[in-house]
Amino acid sequence: MEYTEFITHVQSLAQSNSREEAEVATRATLETVRELIPKNEAQELAAQIPPELAECLRGREVEASQSFHLQEFIERASQKENIEPTTAAMHVRAVFAVLQNAVTPEKFKKFHTYFSHDYEELFAT
Repeated sequence: MEYTEFITHVQSLAQSNSREEAEVATRATLETVRELIPKNEAQELAAQIPPELAECLRGREVEASQSFHLQEFIERASQKENIEPTTAAMHVRAVFAVLQNAVTPEKFKKFHTYFSHDYEELFAT
């Protein structure tokens, strides 16, 4: 999937007002994902998405040493976007939906396993 297509889908699903908002939402979500999943998994995921977005999953020097629940994930993403958590949750859900179509089913299934049960509402299609 190309960058433009990825962002266009996020914008549509998130009902974003602008392309810029969808870009910020996508980057904030992916940067928050990078904080949660193992470095090698982030690298594998980065290899399957547009290069302009892959950079958001790269660059962590050490393995993720913490896990956090859904509310913490949403709070971190909302801080990166500088928006309300309820809006950030909609954005994260949109990014996850587009990500599911952008990577192989096997990769998405593995990615999904790094999230605890309380994240299921973000994986709803």
